[in-house]
Amino acid sequence: MSNDLELLNFIYQNAEMGKDTITHLIQVVDSVEFRKHLEVQLTEYQNIFDTADQALQKKKQEAEGIGAFAKISSYMMINFKTLLDKSPSHIAEMMIQGSTMGTVDMTKRIKEYEDSVQPETLKLAKQLLKTEQHNIEEMKKFL
Repeated sequence: MSNDLELLNFIYQNAEMGKDTITHLIQVVDSVEFRKHLEVQLTEYQNIFDTADQALQKKKQEAEGIGAFAKISSYMMINFKTLLDKSPSHIAEMMIQGSTMGTVDMTKRIKEYEDSVQPETLKLAKQLLKTEQHNIEEMKKFL
């Protein structure tokens, strides 16, 4: 698999995890203001997800989504962590932790692939990184 395809699949999976997690959390959140922030983030992840999917389709490749086990594990963890505390502060902390992991992973991938992928692929990777960093700053407001 080419480096472009590997990085695009990583972007696709990262954005998929972000949008799936937020979609699940929106159902749990009571605060209207906090929900609005999550919906903005959901839109950002959806746009990146769609862009990565379209780029893969142009290369005649099917996106490799997140596996069922990873999705189920994620949902179970979200349900467990929000069982007793559904406050915006607690959920913001969870979001910051997830986006921090995404930031670290994306930074590593950008450094690994920056000299061996198409400029548009690198641009999308950097867009995802910027989105993760912005989301962390937005969630800090709710701590």
